[in-house]
Amino acid sequence: MKQCPRCKQTYSDDQLNFCLEDGEMLSGFVQEQPSRYIDDSPPTVVLDEARRTNPTNWPAQPPLAPPAQWQQPAAAPAQFAQFAIAPSPNQTLAIVSLALGIASITIGWCCYSGLLLSPAALITGLIALSQIKRDPSKYTGKGLAIGGIATGGFFIAAVILLVLIYGAAMFFSAVS
Repeated sequence: MKQCPRCKQTYSDDQLNFCLEDGEMLSGFVQEQPSRYIDDSPPTVVLDEARRTNPTNWPAQPPLAPPAQWQQPAAAPAQFAQFAIAPSPNQTLAIVSLALGIASITIGWCCYSGLLLSPAALITGLIALSQIKRDPSKYTGKGLAIGGIATGGFFIAAVILLVLIYGAAMFFSAVS
């Protein structure tokens, strides 16, 4: 059976989808309403005593020993004390030098911004190399610093070569 939600008229024809009175779409199958109200809520359980979140009757002493898998040999603290944690070496200037050198080659041709980036790569690379030479335990990254110096120097050499070629072309075109 189907029922109209607006006028509450029921229809026994399963092929009918709309109410014949008001045209409202019929809802699904209607079951017979129970004669009395049925409460389906779960039963209420009364606890014997109040719930305590912080009991005061904890054991006076902790367990005697941790489980066997947690136990360490007696010589373990002395064994691990010999390994001191050393700070990691600093290679910031070497990385900056390499990044500036690569930037001077890749984006340096745009508005000649490489003329600012490549000297910065050379300077930071040379400072990084002098720090590495002075204190190699604190500063590392010699290869990165050399790479920054090489890429910065390459860009400067390429710009100088282009200026010379352009100047020579202008000179020879003016002579002829």
